Amino acid sequence: GINGEQIKIAVGDDVSEPKQGVSVANKFFSDGVKFVVGHFNSGVTIPAIEQVYGENGMMVITPAATNPKVTDMGVATVFRTCGRDDQQGKVAGAYLAEKFKDAKIAIVHDKTPYGQGLADETKKAMNAAGVNEVMYEGVNIGDKDFSALIGKMKEAGVSIIYWGGLHTEAGLIIRQSADQGLKATLVSGDGIVSNELASIAGDAVAGTLNTFGPDPTLNPDNKEIVEKFKAAGFNPEAYTLYSYAAVQVIAEAAKAAGSTDSVEVAKAAHAGTFKTVLGEMSFDEKGDPKLPGYIMYEWVKGDDGKYTYKPQG
Repeated sequence: GINGEQIKIAVGDDVSEPKQGVSVANKFFSDGVKFVVGHFNSGVTIPAIEQVYGENGMMVITPAATNPKVTDMGVATVFRTCGRDDQQGKVAGAYLAEKFKDAKIAIVHDKTPYGQGLADETKKAMNAAGVNEVMYEGVNIGDKDFSALIGKMKEAGVSIIYWGGLHTEAGLIIRQSADQGLKATLVSGDGIVSNELASIAGDAVAGTLNTFGPDPTLNPDNKEIVEKFKAAGFNPEAYTLYSYAAVQVIAEAAKAAGSTDSVEVAKAAHAGTFKTVLGEMSFDEKGDPKLPGYIMYEWVKGDDGKYTYKPQG
């Protein structure tokens, strides 16, 4: 436990939907929850903070919501263990401009605060480096048939698709593009970092690129914890260890504060440096972590015959 108090876990499923996220947040508040690790989607995290967590002084650490507004709102009890889309977009935009300056690039997003926000930040950085897209399109979350979009991209001679969104639609776009004879590489962000991407896209996933922070599962210091997860039948990919780090910060900050009052713990989190599975972690005045920047990953087939994301170079 923490400071002699046993930790009790409350789990809420926001189904990636903003209204449900607010409903989950309200239930947490009425159940006396003081600390929240979540939410996953920026479009859910933002209204939950605005309508519930902020005004009730609950401490929130999101492991995955990268939209700048999450911490730009200036709520003193809100933090994240991941980076921001204005950082990620700069890396992706510069990479596209350097590696694919002569390619015909389509920018496609899922119209969410995360997906469109990341696509726009990437577009801004790419355009500033002198490279312009030939298409800019939005699709809907839950769409299954991308034939019309792929037809437009074929007509425009697109060879690079920059995708702002999650792995579910990305996998379908990759697979259907290959099926329809569009030879294009999909480049995206941290939203596609899930081995489910390969299950959806199949062999066509090979060569897909995405930005993500340094992968904590590859850090030798985390070998034991990674093995514990795997022994329990769970592969700690993507944001698992970012969530784990959030719990470590809450525990260590509570010890530093000598309290489990969420406002006091948040003050200690702003003031301290904490040892986590992501390395030494401290936060700026907004609640953003001082972390190494984003790097580029490529999807390749491993020795086990399964595709996964590996750091380039």
